[in-house]
Amino acid sequence: MGRERWRSLGSAVWRSVAVWAVSTVTMLALAGILPDFRLQSTDGDSATRIAATAALGAGAFGLLSSVVWPLLVRALLLVPALVLGLLVFFLNGSLLLLALRLDPSGQSEAAPETAVVVAAVMSAVASATGGALAVRDDDAYRRRLYRLFDRRRRGRTPPAEGPPTPGTVFLQLDGVGHDVLLDAVGRGLMPTVAAWLGENQESRGTHRIIPWRTDWSSQTGASQLGILHGSNHDVPAFRWYEKDSQEIVVCNRPTSAAELQRRAIEHTGDGGLLTVDGASRGNLFSGGAEQLALVLSVAARRGRENRSRAGYFVYFSDPANAVRTALSFVADVGREIGESTRARLGKRRPRVGRGGLYPFIRAFATVVERDVVVTAVIGDMLAGRSSVYADLVAYDEVAHHSGPRSRDAEKVLQRLDRSLALIAQVAEHAPRAYRVVLLSDHGQSPGETFRARYGLGLGELVRAGCGLPVPRKARRTHSGAEARSAVRAALRRPVEEGGEQYRPTGPASEPLVLASGNLGLVSFPDVPHRMSREEIDARHPALLTTLANHPGVGFVLVRSEEHGGLVLGAHGAAIPLDELDDDPGPLADFGPGAADAVRRTHTFPHTADIMVNSWYDPEEGEVLAFEEQIGSHGGLGGAQGRPFLMSPLTFSPPVQAGEELVGAEQVHQVLRRWLRECDGPQVPIEVRPGRKAA
Repeated sequence: MGRERWRSLGSAVWRSVAVWAVSTVTMLALAGILPDFRLQSTDGDSATRIAATAALGAGAFGLLSSVVWPLLVRALLLVPALVLGLLVFFLNGSLLLLALRLDPSGQSEAAPETAVVVAAVMSAVASATGGALAVRDDDAYRRRLYRLFDRRRRGRTPPAEGPPTPGTVFLQLDGVGHDVLLDAVGRGLMPTVAAWLGENQESRGTHRIIPWRTDWSSQTGASQLGILHGSNHDVPAFRWYEKDSQEIVVCNRPTSAAELQRRAIEHTGDGGLLTVDGASRGNLFSGGAEQLALVLSVAARRGRENRSRAGYFVYFSDPANAVRTALSFVADVGREIGESTRARLGKRRPRVGRGGLYPFIRAFATVVERDVVVTAVIGDMLAGRSSVYADLVAYDEVAHHSGPRSRDAEKVLQRLDRSLALIAQVAEHAPRAYRVVLLSDHGQSPGETFRARYGLGLGELVRAGCGLPVPRKARRTHSGAEARSAVRAALRRPVEEGGEQYRPTGPASEPLVLASGNLGLVSFPDVPHRMSREEIDARHPALLTTLANHPGVGFVLVRSEEHGGLVLGAHGAAIPLDELDDDPGPLADFGPGAADAVRRTHTFPHTADIMVNSWYDPEEGEVLAFEEQIGSHGGLGGAQGRPFLMSPLTFSPPVQAGEELVGAEQVHQVLRRWLRECDGPQVPIEVRPGRKAA
């Protein structure tokens, strides 16, 4: 035992000396290249003197980085992520200036802007050198990961034996559909996933994969709330208007996420999937975990209790991480600008605007968020936590603007696969065995936007159908003209006066139109209850007919005083919800399960007065997004409702042969069952009437 300790100590000393030597050479090279950075006096010095100065400067900078840097980052935890990422470079440069001031000869100096560059290069070189040397020694590699990802264990040797039961890591590839994943695997874009599925000749499969069907609201808010907390009741879309509170709820708004999580916990009587020794990373909701990083539902908190950005401390504790991430960030911004320029010059269709801040938003999702979340997951594994759930949003962000099967999206899948490989490698050094579950919350359906095809948006179509003013450009479109003609006919005004706009009689608020992918929601805020078809027809006689007959609309859901729920379609189709199984009407093209999904949403207290689902082409799998997206999700139609669930063969099958996994709430039950199969203590979920336990 003593010999092993001395050997480990010797290896550590050798790596430190090697890193110091490489850092010294790097500093000498930079001093020769950069005009505002020097290591000698103006009169000149001997080569030995210059080398000694560089060695002292490199040593002081390395020592300050390892001691002072973690304290600075901890003090800046409440600084927003992008600001912290930029501030990192200035702080790193300040440490270098301080290191040069510690030089006894007093002859080293650098301009402030040059110090930032020198510090960034030296941090990257030192980290790469140390990592390359440590990888050859498994024990050293393991200790280095503990030091980087769990500072609380710094200085302690990890236990020789971890917990006897395996842990579980749930990795969510946001927006990756079942068919997209299998296609990427088949084309060799994701070798790690291929190895897990046994799709290559070098390995036997360790995992199985099945598709599952989302609810009508096929988006992260509804799916992840159901997966993590067991209930997505009363989540009709990504954003919707609640008449009782007179507020718009948006799933990715911190205050809304916190309220939705509270409602789910109240509805189920259970804290969530991760209640016992769990960690939630990069998610909208906590899942009941105590260990949180980048979790939106707690992001609105302030003070010491706010741990939503704790993952940034772990990641930026190593200044080289900031350098690597920043370089990747800049590269991804350039990549996005280049791809969008090629798409514009090549006049690709469909296409949406990708300028403004979008390149930076994309790079944050594909680089910063990915790196921080992956680092947090690795830290959780090395800490031996029982369950971890992490969301990687990179693909979803890119596919919205580039398309689900675009070259851009494929490159993101390749980089995500490398992240999965890193997590799998680190699992070999964790103090307990881990089972990795890979899943997605929804897919994405391609297609051009509703506005691009018809020249006006859903909101403008609704206003035209209500006889309200719309922009002149929208009035001149075929859809706008038809809507205005329908209004004139309904109001018995066959002749249109020049420039006159026809309004409904009597006081009425203007409709509020919201979009969630290819799902639209129309509400009338002045009416405190959900309006019925009869009430809507009395106020706006042409509105429902205008929507149902529009070629870009697949179907419309409204409440009926006579029939309860009613699905409206083109040519006067009006099918009561309880008759959809016998006569699906306009739902026929949307596949099995569409009727059940619509019936369930109809029961939600906050379902909009009018729910509008876009047209869907079952042959091409295309929809028409009411938002500016060419890869969309949020409603019914195509791949957006067909995500995947990939699990180790050591777990029981998700469903019995011939059965289908339907809805995020059922996925939650399956994941909870798997946690119980790991023999770990789990808080049982309360089974309410009408719900099935796993």
